Amino acid sequence: MRGRPLPRRSLLAGGASLGFLRAAPAFAAADPAAPTAGARHWVGGWAAALTPPARRGRSVHGFARRTLRLVVHLSVGGDRIRLRLSNLYGTRPLDLGAVTVARRGKGAATEPGTGRRVTFAGRRSATVPVGAEVVSDPVHLTVHADGDLVVSIHLPTATGPTTWHGGAKQTSYLSTRGDHTADESGSAFHRRLLSWFFLEGVDVATTDADRTVVAFGDSLTEGGAIPDNVNLRWPDVLARRLARAGRRGPGLSVVNTGIGGNRLLSDVGTGADGRIHLGVNAQARFARDVLQQTAVSDAIVLIGTNDLGAGAGVHRGARLTSGQVIAGLAALAHRAHAARIALHAGTIIPNALLHPARERMRAHVNHWIRSGGAFDSVVDFDAALRDPEAPRQLRPRYDSGDGVHPNTAGMHAMAQAVDLSVLGRAGTYLLPVTGSGASDGRRAPAPQPGQHSPG
Repeated sequence: MRGRPLPRRSLLAGGASLGFLRAAPAFAAADPAAPTAGARHWVGGWAAALTPPARRGRSVHGFARRTLRLVVHLSVGGDRIRLRLSNLYGTRPLDLGAVTVARRGKGAATEPGTGRRVTFAGRRSATVPVGAEVVSDPVHLTVHADGDLVVSIHLPTATGPTTWHGGAKQTSYLSTRGDHTADESGSAFHRRLLSWFFLEGVDVATTDADRTVVAFGDSLTEGGAIPDNVNLRWPDVLARRLARAGRRGPGLSVVNTGIGGNRLLSDVGTGADGRIHLGVNAQARFARDVLQQTAVSDAIVLIGTNDLGAGAGVHRGARLTSGQVIAGLAALAHRAHAARIALHAGTIIPNALLHPARERMRAHVNHWIRSGGAFDSVVDFDAALRDPEAPRQLRPRYDSGDGVHPNTAGMHAMAQAVDLSVLGRAGTYLLPVTGSGASDGRRAPAPQPGQHSPG
C-alpha cells in the first residue's frame, strides 16, 4: 500500500450560506466534477481536538454572561471563513449570544476595521444542543496564512461543563461581564486563558489550497514542551514548509488534532509529563478528529508513547503487548483507507522514561511501522530525533530537558522528516465556493460494493 496514490474523489456540495447543526455526519452523493484552476475551495485552516471537562477548574464550571476571545493560528489564507462550534461534552444546550471574528491586533485587541459579525442560518445567535455542533454561515474576511484570527463568543447564559481543548499553547482571553464581541480594544478582557473552549475548527475559502493534512497524536503533536504563543509545533512548521514549496496548483493546509497524554488504546491517564490529561482514546476519536475534518486527503499519525509509558501498561485488564499497539495502528490505517484518506505513520520517538521491556516494545512497533506496509508512507520521527550515540534517547540538542518532549529545534527536525512529495496524492478536493454560499466540505460516502477502495 505504501507509496500507491489513492483515487481522486470529490467532497459533497452544500447549500448557499446556511449554518447547520450536526450531531453525526450526513452524506450526500459525490459530485464527479473536477475543480477549476484558480477556484476557491473550503479547507481546514485550523482545528482542535476537543475533550470532556477536567475534574476541576474553569472547564467544569463554565461561563455565564461573559465573552470569550479565542486566538487561533491559521495555516492558510483566504477571503472567507466559517466556524465550527461544539457542545459535544456539554450537559445543557449551549447559547451563543453573539459571535464575531477579526484579525488580531496586539494582545486581546483586534485589528481595527476587520471585525465581522458571524451568523448561523442568517441569525446572529444560536443554540447548540447537547452533543451537537453548529457551523456558521460563510464570513467575508481576508485572513492570512501563518496569521492569527480572533474569535469572540458571548455566552449569555450559564454554560455548565464545557467542551474544550486544555493544552492550547496559545493565550486567549475572558472578559468582564457583558457582550464584548464587537470591542476592538482588549481592555475588557482582563483574564488570560491557555485553553480553547467550544471552538472546534475554522474553515478557510481559498485559492491557495484545496486539501487538508491532519496531524493526529498526543502531546508530541499538540505542542509538548515548546513555549506558548510561538506557533512552533511540528505541524506549524510543516505548514510553512508546504507554503514555501511552490507546489504547482492548489496546495495543502495543515490542522493539528493532538491531545496531551492521549493514548491509542485507552482513555484517561497520566501523560509523559506526569500530569493527568483528558481525551478519549485515539481509536474512539479518529472519526471526528481525522475522517470528518474539512477536505482531508492525508493524515499523519504519531501515537503510542503514552500507551508504553509508566502507569499505562494495562489494556482491558491485561498487560499491554506490542501486538495490541500494532493492531490498533493497523485499524486506523484500514479506517483511513476505507474513507479514501492517505495515512502516514510516524515512528515512536525515544522516551527516557521507558524501562527496558517497554523500550523493546517501542522497537518492535517501530520495526512494524517501517516494514509492515500498512501505511501510505512512514515518517521516521525516531530516526530524526534519536541520539546516534545512544539511540534510546533524544539527541541532546532536540531534548526539551525531560527526555520525552522535543524542544523547538526538535519540532523543526520532525517537520523536516515529512516527505512533502507523498502528501496530497489522494486527490481530495472541494467544489468551488460560489456566490455567498459554499460547498459543505464534509466527506464523500464510502465506496459501495463493487467500487474500488484502497487498502
